[in-house]
Amino acid sequence: MAREQLTFTGAIGEQLAARLDVPDSGTPDAYVMFAHCFTGSKDVLAAVRIAKALWLRNFAVFRFDFTGLGDSEGDFANTTFSSNIDDLVAASNYLRETREAPAVLIGHSLGGAAVLAAASQIPEARAICTIGAPADPEHVAHHFDHARDEIEEAGEAEVSIGGRAFKIKRSFLDDIAGQRQKENIRKLGKALLIFHSPIDETVGLENARQIYEAASHPKSFICLDEADHLLTGREDAHYVAEVIAAWAARYIGESA
Repeated sequence: MAREQLTFTGAIGEQLAARLDVPDSGTPDAYVMFAHCFTGSKDVLAAVRIAKALWLRNFAVFRFDFTGLGDSEGDFANTTFSSNIDDLVAASNYLRETREAPAVLIGHSLGGAAVLAAASQIPEARAICTIGAPADPEHVAHHFDHARDEIEEAGEAEVSIGGRAFKIKRSFLDDIAGQRQKENIRKLGKALLIFHSPIDETVGLENARQIYEAASHPKSFICLDEADHLLTGREDAHYVAEVIAAWAARYIGESA
């Protein structure tokens, strides 16, 4: 595996850390971009395992840390869902200029909501996959319901997410409240594959139903039996990669 540690300029001018895994053949079937979960990184287990499994199936996989997370520069407190979308577009532009634009977009949790919103700005992307994604980005607000009054009154508050402290500003809440995600999904115009676990306690299964109903065909739903939200089971991540590889093959050979 050719592993490249890269940096590119994100939406608000910070240098974002990325990794590109290129198959040994040197000629991948397609480039894939993976968007990680809320407050996660490119190195969470699900991203690492799915990327490796896709690499074994001759895909080049690009994953990066959103602004202010992982190894990327910037202050997470100054980011919004809209800036995440812009980071995805910046990442695809970087790939287009230096290698090849991504034909497949994969997003995990809030990263899934982000790829649904960004897809229309990445014309070469023809196959979109979500894993445990919320139907509306405002879903993540439940992480800081207890601090909402403080955020509204003081403009910001420190909250704990997954055992880590993050500063959330009112601008983040205003941004997710103003998204028109149902319209983004309805106008997607690309093949969509939705993965979701029926026992997901972080993002309930009803979100998958709402995404599926809002989208036009071609669209597919895959139930991840017994999987947790973070897809920590090795066998679950490998299964997702196997299905994506087989499913995407129908679309990646088409002209954009």
